[in-house]
Amino acid sequence: MLTSDVDLVTFGQRLRHLRRSRGLTLSDLGERVGRAPSQLSLLENGRREPKLSLLQSLAAALEVPVEELLRKQPPSRRAQLEIALEEAQRDPLYQSLGMPHLRVSKRMPNDVIEHLLALYDELRRSRTKPTASPEEARKANAELRRQMHERGNYFGEIEDVAAQTLEAIGYRNGALSQGMLMALVGHFGFTLRYVQDLPRSVRSITDMRHRRIYLEREQLGMHTPRTILLQTLGHIAMDHDVPRDFADFLRQRVEANYFAAAMLIPAPTVVPFLLEAKANRELSVEDLADVFSVSYEMAAHRFTNLATHHLDLPVHFTKNDESGTIYKAYANDGLVFPADEHGAIEGQRMCRQWGGRRVFVSRDRFSVFYQYTDTPTGTYWCLSHIDPSHERDFAITLGVQFEHSRWFRGRETTNRVKSACPDGDCCQRPPAELAQRWEGMAWPSARAHSHVLSVLPPGAFPGVDEADVYTFLDKHAAE
Repeated sequence: MLTSDVDLVTFGQRLRHLRRSRGLTLSDLGERVGRAPSQLSLLENGRREPKLSLLQSLAAALEVPVEELLRKQPPSRRAQLEIALEEAQRDPLYQSLGMPHLRVSKRMPNDVIEHLLALYDELRRSRTKPTASPEEARKANAELRRQMHERGNYFGEIEDVAAQTLEAIGYRNGALSQGMLMALVGHFGFTLRYVQDLPRSVRSITDMRHRRIYLEREQLGMHTPRTILLQTLGHIAMDHDVPRDFADFLRQRVEANYFAAAMLIPAPTVVPFLLEAKANRELSVEDLADVFSVSYEMAAHRFTNLATHHLDLPVHFTKNDESGTIYKAYANDGLVFPADEHGAIEGQRMCRQWGGRRVFVSRDRFSVFYQYTDTPTGTYWCLSHIDPSHERDFAITLGVQFEHSRWFRGRETTNRVKSACPDGDCCQRPPAELAQRWEGMAWPSARAHSHVLSVLPPGAFPGVDEADVYTFLDKHAAE
């Protein structure tokens, strides 16, 4: 049994509850276990980790099994309130108020503690800066993409964390097995539970008090249960705190996604694989997806992490729907994406000639589509593949400059088009003859795009219904 796994605050509350229920003072208990009352006081206040020998002595003195001392559930409603207040006072946000630490006496009523916790919750909500509009979100996204471009989309510090974690669970090579995945959960001190009643606004919930991660088994495109689990563990591995604002939320999400990809497609195994494929002029995203049992999107994303740093290949990546609306995009190879005045790419519509749109009208839309595209900044080769999902189909595109196409499978394609975008005459405006024939004679009924008028959901985790999350945790806490 590892005492390092003990929740010190809950343990202290259980120890105090058991001592008082037996009518013992700290001095009485200290005499029974051969410890000074001051040492036991540190234990009860969650400020010292108990050694195994002391745990056994305490259990014997209180006439309970050791497991009773180590139960993760608070022993009473009062203890639960005291634990919550102690955790609140340890929050840097609370400490920033400069108030002295409040010791809870036996005579302090429960409703006083509840009022203090309510004030703390309101403080957290007021200090969490919501993004006021989609415009601010686009600015944050553009800034994050600029940072990714500067580092070639390679996060060495996350690669190091992933490598150390894989080594700790005994990973050797190949795809991450289910056994390794469960070892990983245990490595971070958690248990995994599959449920059917997760709130609709979340993909997972982590119960930090009872060290449980709740998931559903449903697969959503690239968001398989194991991917969601690894993204969840990524937040823990990267020691993320509650996001300060929307930009911080985006940064954390990118880091957690990167960690998940680095675990599913580990650099020590995949880099030699890619170097050999490049030497053989057989680079392909589909091989990555097959060998490591991941989605096409995950494989393409991971390729962008490693291509520039390890293969000396600048690349571009896009994810778009059939209308050409861009959901994700990255480039460090000179390709110019459509962008708004803030430099934001998401929500813009890509050229009709690009592979990400032409794949939807190709003869076999679910096979890999290859294409060369002549643009104002040069000629690019790309591969595009449709990744189906429950809601809609998305095209995933990975591309490189013409000179680097020689390293890829599919370079022999004869598909070649010309794109003048962002010149409006390329594809954004109808041909003059067509416009002359129909201008003033068409009245389309547009689909509602209400999101352009709405603010983003407020809170530290936009779109998450906290009431649903807390109700869920309360329901499952006793299981």
